[in-house]
Amino acid sequence: MADTSPEALRRVALIGNPNVGKTTLFNLLTGMRQKVGNYPGVTVERKVGRLDGEPPIEIIDLPGSYSLSPKSADERVAYDVLMGHLPNERIPDLVVCVVDASNLERNLYLVSQVMDTGLPTIVALNMTDAAEEAGLHIDATKLQEELGLPVIPMVAARNGGVGKLKYRMRQDQLPPTAERKWEIMPVVDEGLPFLVDQLEEYVQPHGRRIEVLQCLTNDAMLTYWKERAPAFHAAVLEERNRLSKLKAPYQQSEIMGRYNWISPVIARVVSRSKADGALTVSDRIDAVLTHRLAGPVLFGFLLLVIFQAVFTWATPAMDLIESGVGSLGQLVRGIAPPSMVTDLLVDGVIAGVGNVAVFLPQILLLFFFLGLMEDTGYMARSAFIMDRVMSRVGLSGGSVVPLLSSFACAIPGIMAARTLANPRDRLITIMVAPLMSCSARLPVYTLFIAAFLPTGTVLGFFTFQGIAMFSMYLLGTVMAFVAAFILRRFVFNKGDSSFFAMELPPYRLPRMRQILWRMVDRSKAFVVRAGKIIFGMSIILWVLATFPMTDPPEAMVTEQTSLDETKAQRVEGLVDGGVEREEAIALIDVEFADDVQAIDARIVAWQVERSFIGRLGHAIEPVMRPLGFDWKISAGIISAFAAREVIISALATIYSVGDVDEDSPLLREQLKADTYEDGSPVYTPLVAVSLLVFFVLALQCMSTLAIARRETNSWKWPAVMWLYMTGLAYLFSLIIYQGGQALGWG
Repeated sequence: MADTSPEALRRVALIGNPNVGKTTLFNLLTGMRQKVGNYPGVTVERKVGRLDGEPPIEIIDLPGSYSLSPKSADERVAYDVLMGHLPNERIPDLVVCVVDASNLERNLYLVSQVMDTGLPTIVALNMTDAAEEAGLHIDATKLQEELGLPVIPMVAARNGGVGKLKYRMRQDQLPPTAERKWEIMPVVDEGLPFLVDQLEEYVQPHGRRIEVLQCLTNDAMLTYWKERAPAFHAAVLEERNRLSKLKAPYQQSEIMGRYNWISPVIARVVSRSKADGALTVSDRIDAVLTHRLAGPVLFGFLLLVIFQAVFTWATPAMDLIESGVGSLGQLVRGIAPPSMVTDLLVDGVIAGVGNVAVFLPQILLLFFFLGLMEDTGYMARSAFIMDRVMSRVGLSGGSVVPLLSSFACAIPGIMAARTLANPRDRLITIMVAPLMSCSARLPVYTLFIAAFLPTGTVLGFFTFQGIAMFSMYLLGTVMAFVAAFILRRFVFNKGDSSFFAMELPPYRLPRMRQILWRMVDRSKAFVVRAGKIIFGMSIILWVLATFPMTDPPEAMVTEQTSLDETKAQRVEGLVDGGVEREEAIALIDVEFADDVQAIDARIVAWQVERSFIGRLGHAIEPVMRPLGFDWKISAGIISAFAAREVIISALATIYSVGDVDEDSPLLREQLKADTYEDGSPVYTPLVAVSLLVFFVLALQCMSTLAIARRETNSWKWPAVMWLYMTGLAYLFSLIIYQGGQALGWG
C-alpha cells in the first residue's frame, strides 16, 4: 500500500495573479477536503486540500500574486513557500501556475519567475473562453515550445481541462525543470555569479539566481539573510554600491529583461481577430456601472440591499437559533436536578454555544453577497468606485464593503476585510470596523432613548428620539473615519506608500457551487477558531456572575418561605374542594407566578451584586462615576462584554424585573425610579446620553475581539483596538456628562 502520510504525498502548489480562477481550480481539485489556517508566524491565510485518487496529492493554494518580487504579505508568503523560507513548510514538488489567457503578457511575468525557482512547473492556461471573446487566439502548442513547460488550456469555471490537469499532476515523471530564457543587462549580469556562489550552502542550485535578484532590488528580502548569511548580505550591499556608482538601472533590470523576452513570445503565439480598442461586453457594462455619476448611485443601491439583508433577513434565523438555545436550556433544566452543574451547563455551556451560533446567519449572508460580487467581477468595480472618497481618510475603496457590513455586525465586517490586498489597509479597516454601530447596540439605544429622551418633534415630522437614534449611527461612522485618518497618519505611516491599483476582471456568471463552498469555508473558520474563544469566555463570565455564592438575607428567605406556605395552603384548599392535587398545583403555580418570579429575581439580584461582577461594578464605580454611572451601570457594562445587548438582561437581573427586553415598560420604570441615598435620580437624560455615547464608541464585545484575534493572528491589535476605543468612549462620555452638568443640564 502506498504511503499517504502528509510527508510522503506529492505536494502541488497553485500560484497565479489575482482574478485568474486559481481558487475556483483549487475547489474543483479538492472539493470540501480542505483545511484553512494561517501560515506559521504570519497572518496570511493558508489553504491546503487533497486531491483524491491514485496517487492522492496534497494541494496548497498560494495567495494571489502579481510577481515573486514581494511587496505585500501575500506575495512574500508565496515566494517564501516556493523558496523554502517558512519553518516547517515543505517545498512543493510541483507548481501549477494558473494564468489568464486574456491577459497573457502580464501573467507570463510571474511564470518566468516561477521558472527561475527551479521547481517543476505546469502552466494552466485558464479562461480561454474569455480570450476568445476578446478576439485572442492562443497557440497552446507553440506556447509550450516557447516556455519549455507543459501548457494545458482550461476553462475552470466550466470544469474544462481539469481532467487533463489532474492526469498530468499524477504522472510518475515530473515535468522537466525549465531553462531560463530571458537575459539581464550585462553590467548587472557580470556581478551575479559571485553572489550566487555565496548562497551555495543555503539555496537549491536553480533557485539561487532569483534569490540574488530579489535581494539586489528588495530591502525586505535582503534583511532575511542578514543573520543567516552575513557574508552574502554584505556582498549584496557592495554590489548595489558598485552598480549605483556606474549609474546602472539595476532595480529595473529584471523587469526589462523579462519583458524583453515575453513580448516576442506573445507576438509568436497570440493572434487577434478584433481590432485593438474594440469594446468587449465587460467594457460596455462598465460604461454604466463605473460611470462617474451612475456608478456610485447603483453601488449605493446594491449596498442598501446587502445591508438590509444582513441586518434584517438574518433576523428570523438568528431568532430561531436563540429560541432553540433557550428551549434547549429549559429542556435541560426540566430533566436535570437543580444544581451548580446544571447552571453551568445551561448558562455557561449552552449559552456559550448560542453566542457562537447566533452570528452564523449574518456571516453566511454576508459571504453569499461577497461571493456574488467576487464571482461576477463587481467587487473590483466597487473598490474602484469608492476609492476617491475613502482615500481622503486614509483607506482604499476596498474598505467600503467591510465597513458597511459592520453596521449589521463587526464580526462579518472584520472577516470581509480579508478581501483587501494591502495589509495596512486591511489592518486599519479591522481596527475601525467596530466603531460602526452594529445591530447589537440597537437594544441599548432603544431602551435608553425611549426611557429618558423627550418625544417631541422637529419640523412636525422628525422626532427627538428618531434624531437621537440617527445621531448614534452618525457618531460611530464619523469616528470610524476620524480613527482611520489618525491611524493612517500617525500609527501606520511607515513603510512603502500605499496606492490603489487593480485590474478590472471581465464580468462572468456567478458559480453557485463555488459561492456555497466559500460560505461553508468561512463559517467553519469562524466556528472552529473564533468560536473556541467565545465559548471559553462565556463560561468565564458565568463563573464571574455566579461566584462567590452568598446566602440571601433572612428577610428574603422568610418572604420566600411565607410564599411557599401560602401556596401550599391554597393547594390544600382546592384539594379539599374536590380539585385533583396535580391540577390544583398547576393552578396555584399560575396564580402566584409573578410573585415567585419577583422574589426569585430579588434573590438573583442579591447574588449578582455580591458576585465577582457585582464587586467589579462597585470597584470601578469611582472611575465610572465621573461619567454619571453607578455600580449597577458599571456591572452591566462589564456583563455586556459578552455581547453589548447583555446589559439589558444584566440590568433586568439587578433591578429584579425578571426576563425582559429593551421594550419592557417595567424595566424602564425601574430605571427611572432608581435613586441614590440622597434621593437624587440615578438616571437622567444626561446620564442616558452619556451611556449611549459610551456604547457607541466602546468595544463591548468579546466576539469582535475573538474574530480580530483570528484575523490578525495576534492579541496585540485586538488589545490596541480595545484600549483606544475604551479610551475614546470614556473621554467623550466624560466631556458630555461633565459639560452637561456645568451647563446645568444634570
